[in-house]
Amino acid sequence: MKRIKVQNIEKSYGEVEAIKGISFEVKEGELFGLIGPDGAGKTTIFRILTTLLKPDAGIATVLGLDIVSDYKKIRPKVGYMPGRFSLYQDLSVEENLSFFASVFGTTVDANYDLIKPIFKQLEPYKDRLAGALSGGMKQKLALSCALIHKPKVLFLDEPTTGVDAVSRKEFWQMLHRLKEENITILVSTPYMDEAEQCDRVALIQEGNILSIDTPEKITERFDKELWAVASANKYRLIQVLREYEYVESVQPFGQYVHYTDQRKDISSKELMKYLQANGIENPEVKKITPDIEDMFMRLMEQEVADG
Repeated sequence: MKRIKVQNIEKSYGEVEAIKGISFEVKEGELFGLIGPDGAGKTTIFRILTTLLKPDAGIATVLGLDIVSDYKKIRPKVGYMPGRFSLYQDLSVEENLSFFASVFGTTVDANYDLIKPIFKQLEPYKDRLAGALSGGMKQKLALSCALIHKPKVLFLDEPTTGVDAVSRKEFWQMLHRLKEENITILVSTPYMDEAEQCDRVALIQEGNILSIDTPEKITERFDKELWAVASANKYRLIQVLREYEYVESVQPFGQYVHYTDQRKDISSKELMKYLQANGIENPEVKKITPDIEDMFMRLMEQEVADG
């Protein structure tokens, strides 16, 4: 069963096209990720699907209900955690949770079992004002409030942005536990490494979906040998690689530069020889397996090349 169905949705803000006719579906019990940088259109999609914003064109359904005509029926059935912390900072942890439960006509006790694995970490601070919590604790409180009415679909817009690596890891562990409760989860993130946490992902850039599939199948489509190259002078290394007559792509990735060649087969010795002949001392060259970020960059390059 399709919990979310989006067909040719478009949305503009003045002359800016935020969403350009995108389509995708999310299955029941699936953890589906929208992966893309800031400005890609992720938040606009979330606001449309949570009935806070009307699309300019196209149709979408959540739980089989139309997002425009059935918005009053959708809202009690979904949970939404926006990108910015939106709880009442001058209320305590416990007061925020009780308030959101009352909004949905329920109580904290009624659905406590669902949030218990999350909320138990907050209980020692239940009397603390929400505004005084750390980033990771705010994240847990916001998720608890989004879940307190036991929604069938959970929308999480960049929930791990701005929190530390440990809190990010804990948060994804919580989402996998929620999946076991058959809650369908749509989550967005700018962190490419989080794609592997999802059942399927849509890679999105400038309002367009570049690819939809499992993370594994997306990376399998990388159709070139990929090389990680490093040297003491990274700036000069990038310049030299971009000047190579066979160059196809040069992308900085941390301490390395990821390189693809126009030719099907090249050797590390050949690449080393070229670099050394052009003043790159002691270069490191190794063949690597592409990840989701490599594929995202490749799809972007192809999009530009196709016009």
